[in-house]
Amino acid sequence: MRDVDVVVIGAGQAGLSGAYHLRRVGLRPDEDFVVLDHSPRPGGAWQFRWPSLTYGRVHGMHALPGMELTGADGSRPSSEVIGEYFARYERTFGLRVHRPVDVRAVREGGGGRLLVESSEGTYATRAVINATGTWDRPFWPRYPGQGTFLGRQLHTADYPGPEAFAGRRVVVVGGGTSGTQHLMEIAEVAAETTWVTRRPPVFREGPFGEEQGRAAVSLVEERVRSGLPPLSVVSVTGLPLTDAIRRARADGILDRLPMFDRITPTGVAWDDGRTVDADVILWATGFRAVIDHLAPLRLREPGGGIALDGTRAVRDARIHLVGYGPSASTIGANRAGRAAVHEIRQLLDGAPTHAPEPAAVAASL
Repeated sequence: MRDVDVVVIGAGQAGLSGAYHLRRVGLRPDEDFVVLDHSPRPGGAWQFRWPSLTYGRVHGMHALPGMELTGADGSRPSSEVIGEYFARYERTFGLRVHRPVDVRAVREGGGGRLLVESSEGTYATRAVINATGTWDRPFWPRYPGQGTFLGRQLHTADYPGPEAFAGRRVVVVGGGTSGTQHLMEIAEVAAETTWVTRRPPVFREGPFGEEQGRAAVSLVEERVRSGLPPLSVVSVTGLPLTDAIRRARADGILDRLPMFDRITPTGVAWDDGRTVDADVILWATGFRAVIDHLAPLRLREPGGGIALDGTRAVRDARIHLVGYGPSASTIGANRAGRAAVHEIRQLLDGAPTHAPEPAAVAASL
């Protein structure tokens, strides 16, 4: 067992921001704090993005604190560009990220310490910055007949790019950014595409400024503060009406159908008698927060989420969640990392903590 002051779990945007600010307040990597990352290499969830998502198509990628991302080739896959940027960032600031390390549980250790149990051993710590994101927990809805489907089912987390769907009949499920991006790509090579969503998609016209951003973040903060699971970004902000989306709507590609009622061996069906034959069902149905390792601390509220005051868990002031709820954006994660470290420094110094500054405007949709 090793003793440290802070354990950072996750080395995506939020975790690296937290580690950077820990260094700025004088804590030393691998001595006063440690960063544990589940992924095999730098890049956070970006390293798993599909090859056709080039850096030029990424919306609102915000630089990590202290080092800009400049001169990136927009035609290269975002997984490569951002992965290399994160790796350079870790080296520049000497963050010494441990990977791949699986954190299995965080539990009470006695004497005011928490025990972080991982695949490389147990850490006794005074505080935890949890920055585990959502990528490792894709959400798969369940529908009658799902197990009888004879074609292929896959999730955004497994999306290989449009080439795999050439000549296939594809049903895309989901009205978020990933669903629309997948659909527009696949439609260029597929024999047929069908788009279904639970609710009619809301397309947002005009600029998305600071005022609109504050309003969106406020809605997410209200849910998180009351202990409900966070909403997705798109459910709050709507989909930006880009030129590509306008063309796809005009071409009939983004012609949405309501959610089907059941899945058949050869496709999907509605109770009104409508059916669609399909070779593939692509579930672009989002992700859920990866927080099961925090279960021993009993942080969840009756509503199913972890109630936060700023980034601090209401039920345990030693736990800070960054990249969760209102800080689940690249700029929000940066500022949440700084706010969490501000409070943790007070905790380590024995001073009373207080609510940090409000989460930043969501800039990555």
